[in-house]
Amino acid sequence: MAENTADRIATEIIERTGGEIRLALPMGLGKPVTLLNALTRAVAKRPDVQLSILTALTLERPEMGQGMARRLLEPAADRLFGAYPQIEYAQMMRDGTLPENIEVSEFFMQAGRWLSQPVVQRRYIAANYTHALDVLRDWRPNVMMQLLAPVDADSFSLSCNTDISSDLLRDRQAGRQDFILAAEVNDTLPAMTGPQARVARDEVQLLMDEGPQFELFSVVKRPVGAVEHAIGLHVARLIRDGGTLQIGIGAIGDAVAHALLLRHAGRALDVQRNSPFAMDGFDESGAFDAGLYVVTEMLVDGLLQLFKAGIVRREVDGVAIHAGFFVDCRAFYEALRGLSDAEQARIRMMPVSFTNQLYGDEDAKRAARTDARFVNAAMKVTLLGGVTSDVTRDGQEVSGIGGQFNFIEQAFALDGARSVITLPATRTKAGQTTSNIVWSHPHESVPRAYRDIVVTEYGIADLRGVRDEVAVARMVRIADSRFQDDLVAQAKKAGKLAADFEVPAGCRRNTPQYLNGWLVPFALPEFPFGTDFDAVEQRLLPALDLLSKTQGHRIGMARLVLEGLRARGANRVCMERMALTAPRGFRNRLEALALKGALRKVR
Repeated sequence: MAENTADRIATEIIERTGGEIRLALPMGLGKPVTLLNALTRAVAKRPDVQLSILTALTLERPEMGQGMARRLLEPAADRLFGAYPQIEYAQMMRDGTLPENIEVSEFFMQAGRWLSQPVVQRRYIAANYTHALDVLRDWRPNVMMQLLAPVDADSFSLSCNTDISSDLLRDRQAGRQDFILAAEVNDTLPAMTGPQARVARDEVQLLMDEGPQFELFSVVKRPVGAVEHAIGLHVARLIRDGGTLQIGIGAIGDAVAHALLLRHAGRALDVQRNSPFAMDGFDESGAFDAGLYVVTEMLVDGLLQLFKAGIVRREVDGVAIHAGFFVDCRAFYEALRGLSDAEQARIRMMPVSFTNQLYGDEDAKRAARTDARFVNAAMKVTLLGGVTSDVTRDGQEVSGIGGQFNFIEQAFALDGARSVITLPATRTKAGQTTSNIVWSHPHESVPRAYRDIVVTEYGIADLRGVRDEVAVARMVRIADSRFQDDLVAQAKKAGKLAADFEVPAGCRRNTPQYLNGWLVPFALPEFPFGTDFDAVEQRLLPALDLLSKTQGHRIGMARLVLEGLRARGANRVCMERMALTAPRGFRNRLEALALKGALRKVR
């Protein structure tokens, strides 16, 4: 049985290493969870054995918590996230039961998952993606684990994680590293092609290739709202035909890909021409006749959609997409598995030492990466152009810098390239809306010396090579109007704006109401590339988002409850889905009324 095989391999790892295990574990999807959990359990029973794990992006379902989140997610968890097994070391860390002989360090974490977890925060390693390989090399692992896709009788595919694994394996072949490769085979993992993604069977010392297999982790697609669509439409005006593209995962990435599809089909221009916020001079438009080439650390569904639509088709050595790793939704995995041989040959998985930097065959990379646009998301941007993408004001690590700085650095090194940082202009929590455009932040992921292009729903700020006063003025122009006066006052106090500076009249309408007035007539889709949420859940999502933003604000919640009192009997199908048609107890009755009120507000 597979469990017996996993336990046997775990025992053999302990014996071969003498009980001192330094485990290199791929980020994200490439973790062989059955083997990993067997090793974790075996070591937990052996205080004389030490297990140290170096990894990134431990995938877990979101915490269900209580209340609305549990009511929505728990009944649909397998459909939304896949029947993906719990990684036991993560559960132990969360429960406070991880034994002293097991330690875990990550250089990138699932966003927001480990806030206020002291042990995890202390063991986080701050490293750019390309430098993580050096961290691993210096650490000298004696075991590497990987989830593999079967190719043929003689080989496997690294599939979703060539990123660092392929370079480590080549180090071993060259005698620079010495470790055991233990692998688990999963037939549903897409078998990606290319020499960097292939592993010969005789390179695997310990192999689990029979027995039950787990379902891959599925990333739930979030709704794309007016804010994200506006950002996507602005970014679409920056992308040059014949150029190079990198975008990330999430609602903004989907919005950018969708806007490029609209532009290619000739349907984006009317939307963009009616934009009240396009005061920046960027006007790339028209179909992608030459096509785009993609070089990205993460292959995401949006890029695959552009590839299938013929927008991503400019080839470099016969390849239209070079990528380092992937993790996405189940439809994405199905699409990869369904590619023809010719299509798959044009998508090649590579190490991040190739995708994220210019070192090594630099002349060829420079020739290939023409007019590059590297599009990444941020949490905060200062008026002076400093970017915060991974850490809170009090120093809590939210996720990690990943490869963001790598691509920004490329944007400054390549002729004609630009870095594009995207973010919503505001954030709402506990009923309070705050600006994501700020005067300062104590922790900057990217210093202002690398300021380039910043995009919010209210437009584009070109910050590269300009004076501070120009950069500040341009950032004010794409900030939400509710916060512009305060931002201007702080900048004037610091002497970065002239005393007589005034916000241009055309930028005083940067409000959600004005934004919706621009976009609503065009009926842009909430899920441009589909979703695993069913129709009722899709109706619930905007209301639950409003509830989440209002939670903790007593007056705001009271207003929703009062609104719910006016809506008795409405939205029965939604209330049934949330098991709130006949709530019992005071708390549940309040939740039901608040949900009815939120549904009434967002209809």
